[in-house]
Amino acid sequence: MPEQQNIEYKSSWHDDYLKWICGFANAQGGTIYIGKDDSGKIIGLSDYKALMDEIPNKIRNNMGIMVEVNLLESNGLQYIEIIIPPYSVPISLRGRYYYRSGSTKQELIGPALNEFLLKKSGKTWDDVIEPRATIADIDEQTIKLYLKASEKAGRLPDFESLSISELLEKLRLSENNQLKRAAIVLFGKDPGKFYPSMFIKIGRFGNSETDLMFQEQEEGNIIRLLDNVLNQLNHKFLISQVSFEGMNRIETPEYPIPALREMLLNALVHRNYMGAHTQIRVYNDKISIWNDGTLPEGITFEILKRPHASKPRNLVIADVCFKGGYIDSWGRGTIKIMEACKNANLPEPEFKEHSGGFLSELFKDRFSVENLQKLNLNERQTKAILFIREKHSISNSEYIELCSVSDRTALRDLDDLVEKGILQRIGEKKGSKYQLVFGG
Repeated sequence: MPEQQNIEYKSSWHDDYLKWICGFANAQGGTIYIGKDDSGKIIGLSDYKALMDEIPNKIRNNMGIMVEVNLLESNGLQYIEIIIPPYSVPISLRGRYYYRSGSTKQELIGPALNEFLLKKSGKTWDDVIEPRATIADIDEQTIKLYLKASEKAGRLPDFESLSISELLEKLRLSENNQLKRAAIVLFGKDPGKFYPSMFIKIGRFGNSETDLMFQEQEEGNIIRLLDNVLNQLNHKFLISQVSFEGMNRIETPEYPIPALREMLLNALVHRNYMGAHTQIRVYNDKISIWNDGTLPEGITFEILKRPHASKPRNLVIADVCFKGGYIDSWGRGTIKIMEACKNANLPEPEFKEHSGGFLSELFKDRFSVENLQKLNLNERQTKAILFIREKHSISNSEYIELCSVSDRTALRDLDDLVEKGILQRIGEKKGSKYQLVFGG
């Protein structure tokens, strides 16, 4: 039987395995078998009698916890089972903290350790009192913007008559007239004075990661950053395609604004504020947003693509943003990003872990007129792709009529687009249709 997330097999005992026990105790608990090989086959122990005394004593003396140590036998071979329960308090080994994540053991240091200790105490980073802050550090204009948004969302009734201090208390942003960190992050006049990474850096890159063409930096609280960053992107970093319907000028952005907004909100609400600043990179063919902090336990990148439980890192910030109508509380942020891209006929976005943080990427329209010109297509094929973008599919007979060609030419053109990975064929023979690989 192979090793699982909460099971480890060890052929013999080494004191270094105390780290694994510490990691299990700080996570969901687990079991370690001593005297089994990596596949779970029993190979036995010759020193099992001494180990039955030694292991419990070392665990108790080094970590102050009790575990269950059992001597087992099979076919004349003795092996030891160590059952470690999960502990509600943080457990350290010689002053160091370990945590079992997936099938690996990791030492917790820096921001990760701080977050772990807060979680064990029943708090999140944003729920902690900021002793340096006073009500004078709160921006009244940002409060007004928030109340206007919350009124539209209908999630914060009868709060208009409250003073700023009363409002912050109702939103659980203060305690005993002291502001919490979340209050500064959400409504602070100068959050960077308290938390140095409270800014977003935006860079425009050319053909490579090292080809930085220009950059900007936006600072401020979450409410201000949301508007300021989107405005900065639209005015300086992204190009809108201009078209006309009669006398009306229509601008179509490179990427759907709802998707960009959700990506930015995810980065602002769920980031690790003790870590690095948030970064936005704009390339010729994609845009990415990175924030410090990995996914919460139990959430994978595949789960993000379907309805899932919401497990915010910053509970207070997330709750206030929900009441203001900025986010949903049902874990739909990534789904809304995917839906926005699909509606805009863009490739599916990507979500992945990168450099200890969360990276979300949107890709430019592969089938825009600009990109189609780079694919070495003939005029008929380009015309057909634009037809599919509007009508969602094309049949062989529609291609013949659209391009005024023979059945053989139509089939050859369409098959060529399939081989190039641009179109996919749906159905068989005369009933078949062709669709874009990435929506349409």
